[in-house]
Amino acid sequence: MTRIGTSDLDVLPLALGGNVFGWTADRDTSFAVLDAFVDGGGDFIDTADSYSAWVEGNNGGESETIIGEWLASRRPQGVVVATKVSQHPEFRGLSGATVRRAAEASLKRLGVDELDLYYAHFDDESVPLEETVAAFGQLVADGLVRHVAVSNYSAERIREWIDIAERLGVARPVAIQPHYNLVHRNVVEDTIIPIAEEFGLGLVPYYALASGFLTGKYRSTDATGEGSPRAAGAAKYATEQGLRIIDTLRDIADARGASVAAVSLAWLRAQPTVVAPIASARTVEQVPDLLAGARLELSSDEVRRLNDISAWTPTHAG
Repeated sequence: MTRIGTSDLDVLPLALGGNVFGWTADRDTSFAVLDAFVDGGGDFIDTADSYSAWVEGNNGGESETIIGEWLASRRPQGVVVATKVSQHPEFRGLSGATVRRAAEASLKRLGVDELDLYYAHFDDESVPLEETVAAFGQLVADGLVRHVAVSNYSAERIREWIDIAERLGVARPVAIQPHYNLVHRNVVEDTIIPIAEEFGLGLVPYYALASGFLTGKYRSTDATGEGSPRAAGAAKYATEQGLRIIDTLRDIADARGASVAAVSLAWLRAQPTVVAPIASARTVEQVPDLLAGARLELSSDEVRRLNDISAWTPTHAG
């Protein structure tokens, strides 16, 4: 188990991504994936109020609703749920009023009295940061949120948030959610990890498997014929350098009797301040590899091999 930053949240070091619930996984499939995850020892679920507003016919909040119905049906003990605010079509941005209304809507969809971990999803520079920080702090003071976190913020803005929180005497963030994986390293390692180390923040990286590329499934930049909506996002990493990373992952995976995905997640867990990579599963069959990635411990030599082969700057993932 791993503690999330300075919080009292102690979790298996893997977060199940809820972005697919209500998108590529319908309600029944989502329930089955959640069941398999918890039955396998998982206890950390990540979602957002905007998931999955991008799907035709959806309005946002579908993932939270499915998770809420699952929680009500199963009543699991000790499961930590993280969600986010700023991108829902009805609650865009991070004004104080929006943060409050969005949090109340998320509580209702999830069917809980308190949000375990509540992220500012994307920075909103149109709103004074002090207003946003105060709004999050008030949610904690009112017992609606246990812990505050930030996602997709620059190091400078994270430092500013912490400074404001300390001045106002409100809860500081305990976690950061950045885009971080073996093919997207530099910005996080150069700027985010140092501030996480300075303030005791835990990293909960998203795109941990680079849209599936780091499962080893994609070996061509041509995604034609692939059924997954994420195939194009994964296939673009299948460059000469990207495939060398996959080959190194496969060598280690074969030697360990593990999957490429599990080794990819284990590498991420071995990085400074990383608490729990986020990975999603569209099917029950994908869950065991994710859980294995939460338990596989790489040797220092294996980590070094992967560090060396992945020391590059890929095309932006968008």
